[in-house]
Amino acid sequence: MILCCGESLIDMIPEQTLKDKNGFVPYPGGAIFNTAIGIGRLKCRVGLMSGISTDIFGQQLMAELSKSNVDTSNAILSDRPTTLAFVQLTDGQASYLFYDENSAGRMIAVEDMPHRLEDVTAFLFGGISLHCEPGAETYVQFAETRANNSVVMVDPNIRPSFVSNEPVFRDHMERMLRLADIVKVSDEDLNWFFPELASTETKVAKLQKLGPSLVVLTCGGSGVRAWKPEGNPIFVDSLKVDVVDTVGAGDSFNAGFLASLAEAGLLKKAAITVISESDIVAALNFGVRAAAITVSRAGANPPWRDELE
Repeated sequence: MILCCGESLIDMIPEQTLKDKNGFVPYPGGAIFNTAIGIGRLKCRVGLMSGISTDIFGQQLMAELSKSNVDTSNAILSDRPTTLAFVQLTDGQASYLFYDENSAGRMIAVEDMPHRLEDVTAFLFGGISLHCEPGAETYVQFAETRANNSVVMVDPNIRPSFVSNEPVFRDHMERMLRLADIVKVSDEDLNWFFPELASTETKVAKLQKLGPSLVVLTCGGSGVRAWKPEGNPIFVDSLKVDVVDTVGAGDSFNAGFLASLAEAGLLKKAAITVISESDIVAALNFGVRAAAITVSRAGANPPWRDELE
């Protein structure tokens, strides 16, 4: 089973009301939540480890997880409020305003972490769950206890406006990246980590020095590239679709990518180290196909398996 570890929240999406004004409608979301939903819809075994509220929004999150075949036995339930992310869309591109103080997701502690994880073969970490204390340090410490025996994938999914203490956040991210077998970054993430003027290849090489066996770089409509420790970068083009919005595109890519690796029996440390170019291309293509469906409709709505067959 793949265990997705990180935030689950409510995206407040602007929609027109009966009075011809924009209101906000609550939709389940969060990068890690969306990826778990996406993997579950692709009929791959997946669970979510996240701080989830027992309030009405938390109940909405739990219902969506159940509907999408996601195991919730590692959910950390509390009566703290659910994180809310108000979404603004400009030409289909999303920006966010977060309300996260004292939330169920942010306030998890090390003692809340599950210990019965025998059937978990891979972990995904990332998103805003690594931005804010005390939850960020909790996730990092948990990853440090699991990285020796399981595949770890990290998707930083940087939200610069959400970083309140940059030195602490950079320390968290470096610790996570040193644990990772797979790192997926967007071009924006890569430039945030390495703001100096340098080529993409130079920046990726710096990332590789931290130790991941595979680095994946998504560039929106310009396709996806991947690097192993040796050899030339591997490229897969994006699919041309009519874009409604980009909410959840990267999360759906992650879901397809991980599901493809899992189905091929490659979510093992030894297998990732020697993964072939053809297996990487297959996983990238499946991720691109999943993301293409998501951007062709409103909101973070990952595809079901039959939509990809």
